Amino acid sequence: MSLFDVYPLFDITPVKGEDVYVYDDKGNKYLDLYGGHAVISIGHSHPSYVKNISNQVSKLGFYSNSIQNPLQTKLANKLTELSGCTDYKLFLCNSGAEANENAIKLASFHTNKKKLIAFTNSFHGRTSAAVAATDNTKIVAPVNAQQEVEFFDLGDIIGVERSLKKGDVCAVIVEFVQGVGGLGESDAQFYEKLDQLCKEHGTCLIADEVQSGFGRTGDFFAFQKYNIEPEIISIAKGMGNGFPVGGILIHPAIKASYGLLGTTFGGNHLACIASLTVLETIEKESLMENVFQIYSYFLQQSSSIQKHAKVKGRGLMLGLEFDFPVKELRSNLIYKHHIFTGSSKNPNLLRILPPLTLKKEHIDDLFDAIKSELS
Repeated sequence: MSLFDVYPLFDITPVKGEDVYVYDDKGNKYLDLYGGHAVISIGHSHPSYVKNISNQVSKLGFYSNSIQNPLQTKLANKLTELSGCTDYKLFLCNSGAEANENAIKLASFHTNKKKLIAFTNSFHGRTSAAVAATDNTKIVAPVNAQQEVEFFDLGDIIGVERSLKKGDVCAVIVEFVQGVGGLGESDAQFYEKLDQLCKEHGTCLIADEVQSGFGRTGDFFAFQKYNIEPEIISIAKGMGNGFPVGGILIHPAIKASYGLLGTTFGGNHLACIASLTVLETIEKESLMENVFQIYSYFLQQSSSIQKHAKVKGRGLMLGLEFDFPVKELRSNLIYKHHIFTGSSKNPNLLRILPPLTLKKEHIDDLFDAIKSELS
């Protein structure tokens, strides 16, 4: 049986990873500045991660959510401690798309409304309502398009307010730093007014932190740069350092009931130990502080190519926007310089989403390679 051909693939076969590097089947070493779509947070094959998952699977890898799993409580408590999101409740699932599906469903249950507001260049997943709220008609099938979603430009508070006044919006879903869309951001005035309007009109604000969460922007969550309080926060990606895990943090105003949400694999023992290890490592190795330091250094070094590119994003959720399409540059970085980077909806944008363990010398390697390609 052949594979369903939906991915354009680079001719590279990684077989091993170690911190910020991956190695292919030919023995070549690559600097990983993409982290598998912002998934690798504490580095490939981190010793504590390998040890803890191996130890857990040797005892119990999985059982259903019909029994007690103290690891879920331990994870929730550690997440509260590091994020500062006190009083929120945690529901665990398996991926970012599933997190957003549950967030949207819960918002609709809570408000008894069905319309969504999303933003231009958004990406929230490839399933049902999540893909309907994604600004890419190419991946929205007819069955998804039946969802009622209204899109506004990021920053268009007047349009959003006009829509919310109609009283039929269950949720506004927003990435505070856009991922696939190309690192777009608005400002405090917009985000704080958005939060205020949602509360005035009985609408849930969903903070999509799937890609930006768990310290990637330097704050634990990207929304924490602002004075807002989302009703629901969706998480995944770097949460498990490669192990499939996602979830939503739910404001105490939203009440639980048996059967309201559910999952077979979500919150399993391996997922919990993976995410616990990520949180413990972020804390122990001061990785959020490292993100700020490396971001500052990235900004300094980017001045060497400022005639050709500008920096977008913050922390280690970054983009370099060039004055030309980056497809060839990205290919050359991989094949000639052995550096993984990412693309986005913006053809001129090179995305940088490395492990949070990145060091200054790795930034030097990137800019040296880019300068050699621009010369």
